Amino acid sequence: MSDSTALLTTADGRPLKSALARSQSRLRRRAFLLVAPLFLFVVITFVVPIGQMLFQSVYNPGFIEYENRDTGEVIPLMTNISAWFAANPQGTEPDEAAYAALAADLVHLQKTRAGGSVGERVNYDVPGTRSLFTSTVRNADKLAPPYREALVADNAKWADPLVWRAMRTASTGFTVQFYLNALDLTRDESGAIVQVNENVRVYVMLFLRTLGLSAAITAICLVLAFPIAHLLATLPLAKSNLLMVLVLLPFWTSLLVRTTSWMVLLQSQGVVNDLMVAIGVIGEDGRIQMMYNRIGTIVAMTHILLPFMVLPLYSVMRPIPPSYVRAARSLGATSWTAFRRVYLPQTLPGIGAGALLVFILAVGYYITPALVGGADGQLISNLIAFHMQKSLNWSLAAALASILLFGVLVLYWLYDRLVGIDNMKLG
Repeated sequence: MSDSTALLTTADGRPLKSALARSQSRLRRRAFLLVAPLFLFVVITFVVPIGQMLFQSVYNPGFIEYENRDTGEVIPLMTNISAWFAANPQGTEPDEAAYAALAADLVHLQKTRAGGSVGERVNYDVPGTRSLFTSTVRNADKLAPPYREALVADNAKWADPLVWRAMRTASTGFTVQFYLNALDLTRDESGAIVQVNENVRVYVMLFLRTLGLSAAITAICLVLAFPIAHLLATLPLAKSNLLMVLVLLPFWTSLLVRTTSWMVLLQSQGVVNDLMVAIGVIGEDGRIQMMYNRIGTIVAMTHILLPFMVLPLYSVMRPIPPSYVRAARSLGATSWTAFRRVYLPQTLPGIGAGALLVFILAVGYYITPALVGGADGQLISNLIAFHMQKSLNWSLAAALASILLFGVLVLYWLYDRLVGIDNMKLG
């Protein structure tokens, strides 16, 4: 069969097999050119930023180099002590040569005025060391041998093993310390991973709060959206389209406007409290605090994310024939049994898709918790923004965001294993 095909030719005398191969190759090139703009867009706006974030979470060169913002020149820092760390394995006690190398680097920091940058990098691991560097750098040119005694006399923290462990970690640029910090972990004097003091554990608690609030918002959205989607699916098309406009109306309003509207409604002197006082539900001195706490975060985010649950549910409910439930009831099933065994299983793809979509959006929300949540309603996204904008600890912010991304990917994987991503119905 293949031999006879090879002998066949096209109208212009070319072998049929090579002509078909050229045609298929041309079609593949055309298809690639059609998707190339979208592919480049995804790479530039999605893959590259995520790659930079992952790299930033494990690399921070603030200890070993400094970039002059005026000239753009990259100045090497702490070269002597980094060389000593490279030549001596972890656990080696710092000797006079180590302190001499440190003193030489401190003099260099004095000349380059980069003591704050190096101190800030070490401060990420051992709080309070930024002032240690800046104060010692001022008098670095006055240090004289023996350097160990001179440095310890200047500040006793220079003999602290934790400071030396932090400098060793920072001397390579690459580190997993930011991931440890993001999980409320650190390393002790021997290098073993231990939990930080209980009074400074904040990140794990915020992760758990974020997951808990997101799950609660997802459940509330499901309870509210299910009857709405069912009503839209069972009404005549003209009426359901009209009501669908009301579901989509929030998408035409700015997120900031919707959030500030809830601030007006929920504050102590707001519309909701004024209405309850007016009808006598509560007294003037018993106004309910619904702002700057978890109540405000849940209420506002539920309103904002509700359409993302309604639309997937509506997409799977609309094609379900009403005759299925009627047939079940005619065979003796109760309304609850017909719903539970006939109608509900057919809506599971929409439930799964809506729950996954709402949960992922809730996990990463920032504006709404920042405005109405207060300290008690803050999510991990607010702390990521704090480290990006205020503390300027971009590596820790990247580590927190990477852990959040990993959690979302795990959730997506679990959904695929339990439900199947092919069964997802988003609209």
